[in-house]
Amino acid sequence: MDKTNQYKGSEMKILFDNIIFSLQKTGGISVVWEEILKRVNNISGLETLFLEYNNDNLNRKSLVINSRNILRTNSTLLKIKRYFNPTYKMNEKHIFHSSYYRTSKNKNAINITTVHDFTYEYFNHGIRKFIHCWQKHRAIRKSDYIICVSSNTKSDLLKFIPDVDKKKIRVIYNGVSNDYYQLDNGKLLNNMPFEPYTYILFVGERKGYKNFELSVNAIAKTNHKLIIVGKELLEKELDLLESTLGKERYNYVGRIPNNELNILYNRAFCLLYPSSYEGFGIPVIEAQRAGCPVIAYNNSSRKEVIGNTPLLIDKLDIDSILQKLTILNNEDIRSVIVKVGIENSKKYSWENMFIDVLNLYNEAWNRNNEN
Repeated sequence: MDKTNQYKGSEMKILFDNIIFSLQKTGGISVVWEEILKRVNNISGLETLFLEYNNDNLNRKSLVINSRNILRTNSTLLKIKRYFNPTYKMNEKHIFHSSYYRTSKNKNAINITTVHDFTYEYFNHGIRKFIHCWQKHRAIRKSDYIICVSSNTKSDLLKFIPDVDKKKIRVIYNGVSNDYYQLDNGKLLNNMPFEPYTYILFVGERKGYKNFELSVNAIAKTNHKLIIVGKELLEKELDLLESTLGKERYNYVGRIPNNELNILYNRAFCLLYPSSYEGFGIPVIEAQRAGCPVIAYNNSSRKEVIGNTPLLIDKLDIDSILQKLTILNNEDIRSVIVKVGIENSKKYSWENMFIDVLNLYNEAWNRNNEN
């Protein structure tokens, strides 16, 4: 039975703040927001409205939203507006859920904020950190309910903002797309960059704390090649790759569809994910679901999300990565790691995530009625 059927016929009204679609072309937060919106539209009886600005977001393009349900589209001075709470007229009670750290001052609003991580607090400095933290911490304090994407994120929240009422916080894990799964052995991309199992994957952001340079230097000590998935390579990254690996040992494929990334996961020797910090880290679960071993740094939410694996590194250095790569040369051990990873990934689904979010909406709505 569809667990969301209990909500059919509800009079609940929700205003979704789609600001994240104007802040990034694509990314983890955009994926999470897309997964919520495409499901909420399938729940009959809910009245959904959307606060939206001009954007060129790839995840937004996959959504079908009736223009009559978009509350406002004025994008003037958006670079400034993004930091301030929106104003609008609504005389009925409603839930206001922002995709990126804004709350509503409307007296009829029940505010919900999703907190993904505390990267800025740990790794950024100067004015950008100050503005981001000012906005985020304000939204968290002003919200009636707070969603954290992992228990580690909840712990970080209480570390940086200890005055927040714990009763307002709910841990709701991210999911993983059904586009990721184990393939038959013969399935390959039409233009496969390298032979299967000869390459290591690096997926997603490559900012300093993601330790991309360390990954390249470690792979240079092996016979493996490197495939990079994500945004366009910077000039300094190209210089690093060509001076360390050479043009024949790496391939940049850009942002690719899920079905193509699934094939790369399936045929990779492993995913290398030595990020110093993650609130959740969706690529880890994508890889596990596709039967791809994951070497990751044992910090923040990694052990909580990735589960039981001998591939967690305790030190961010080349020798630690090489040691884990050596483990994967043993086919019997590799087979066990893959099986355990697939089982772990089954705990995460966008359907379960959405049910938990919908349950929170229902709790917030009903409790407000009681008050």
